[in-house]
Order: sequence, then structure tokens, then C-alpha cells
Amino acid sequence: MSLVVVGSVAYDGIETPHGRVDRILGGACTYISLAASYFTDVKIVAVVGDDFAREDEDFLSSRGIDLTGLERVPGKSFYWQGVYSADMNDRTTLRTDLNVFADFQPKLPEHYKKQPYLMLGNIQPALQRSVREQMNGLRLAGGDTMNYWIRDYREELLETIRGWDFLLINDSEARQLSGEHNLRRAAHAILDMGPHTLVVKRGEYGAVLFRRDGHFTAPGYMLEQVFDPTGAGDCFAGGFIGYLAEQGVDPAKGAIDDRHLRNAVVYGSVMGSYCCEMFGVERFRTLTRAEIDGRFQEFKAFTGF
Repeated sequence: MSLVVVGSVAYDGIETPHGRVDRILGGACTYISLAASYFTDVKIVAVVGDDFAREDEDFLSSRGIDLTGLERVPGKSFYWQGVYSADMNDRTTLRTDLNVFADFQPKLPEHYKKQPYLMLGNIQPALQRSVREQMNGLRLAGGDTMNYWIRDYREELLETIRGWDFLLINDSEARQLSGEHNLRRAAHAILDMGPHTLVVKRGEYGAVLFRRDGHFTAPGYMLEQVFDPTGAGDCFAGGFIGYLAEQGVDPAKGAIDDRHLRNAVVYGSVMGSYCCEMFGVERFRTLTRAEIDGRFQEFKAFTGF
């Protein structure tokens, strides 16, 4: 079962208490795709400039990611630079150069349009909706958003998420979108907006899955050392939708098995934790499915009672 991922493929400059890198592969689409590639076939839709390095393209291909939808145009790739606080709970953006990403208009290759799973990274809601409308065989579709779209493009965003099965956002975004401070009330308000599944990401404190019939809370994985949290939320998303695609989840054939959704949240947390162990996407150069499944079993052990 193939998953289509739409979003940014970029370069990042990152500084944490553990060091600094001036230019490393990043972007939401990159992180989501790499995490999901351990569970299912992945096809990406993104744009890069002519500065995009061959070795980075080769790395994505080595994970079996279909790059037919990776558009290369004259100019420079999206670049973000930021620095993290001493406890890495806060970060300051020093530079955001959209470059070729500023004119991104997602174009789906013909063989992408019939794929059953879609994950929409954090881009303008109208673009997310245009991708959703280009696909004709979807079983499960959803995505991410952020405070900027919630604040300045609210009506456009509401129209977009009305057609989604799931939404993944953090706790502050859930409160902003719903107008409710209490997370449980916020979740019910968001479920009224269209998605049947909401996942609220809470960083080091884990994630909460909300459905009409209840909720499920998973803790964060306690690393001995968080090296770089960049992309952890996107890797959570990749693990979540990647696992559901691997299981062949199809809401049209009946209610989604609650066990699959809970497992998807835990696999999301697993992928987010591995992302934090090295700068950028470096951990995915050596990470194996056996390690991922091993950490999943650790989650089962330390949450069982």
C-alpha cells in the first residue's frame, strides 16, 4: 500500500547545546517520508532548487522513496536556520528562506493519483486541498497545520480539514483552532470540524489520540540524551500514517480497529524518539526495522500495568 507525502524538502542550519551544523537535509516531507518508509512504500511531492545535492537524492532513494514527484527548478532550495534553548524546549528561528518553495504548486504524477494513503505536510491549506482533490483512490487522508494557518487562513483551513480523516497538531495549536483551553473539550470541537481522528502531539510528554468514543494517551520515550529535536513531530506523523498504511486500514470497510490506531500512535512516538538521537535525518542512515520494533516492545513494557 503506497503513501503519498506532500510538503517541504529543504536544508536546515541547526544549533543545539550539543553542537551545530550549517547545512543538513531537512524539511517536513523529508522527515515524514523517511519515518514512513520503514512501514510502507512512499512517494513524495515536493520542490527543490538546482542546489539540491545528488547524495541527498540518493539517500532518499536508498530508503525506497519514489522521487518522481520531486520537482527540481532553477534557484535555491528552501532553507531554515534555528537555535535551541539549553533545555531544547524552545527554539528561535534565525532565518527562513523559502526560495523555490515560495512558488510551490504540488503536481502529482499520474501513478500517484490512485494511491490509497495521503499525508499532507504543513503547507498552505488551499494547496493541501488541491492535492486531496487530485487523488481518486484514497482510503485515508490527513495532515498537519500550524499556528500561522490557523490564525490567518482560518476559513481556508476549516474547508480543507473538513475532507480529512485525521489531523495531527500540537496542544497549543489544538487550543488555538478550537478556542478551548481544556484539551478534551478542544478535541471534541475539532472532531466536529470533520476529521474522525485527532492526534495531539505533546513533545517530550508524548501524544493523545482522540476519537468520538474515547481517547488514548501515550508517553514520550525517555531518551538519555536529546541531541536534536528538529523534525521529531514530522517523524511522529510518518510513523503514525506509515503503520496504518502497512496494516491496510480502510475506514470504508468499517470502523478502524482501535488497536491499529493505538499502535500507530506508539510507532509515531518511536520514530520521533529516534529522530532526536542525532542531528537532522542522520539517525535514519543506520536505523533498522528491528530497532524500531524493539523500542515498540519497550513502550509496551513500560506502559503495561
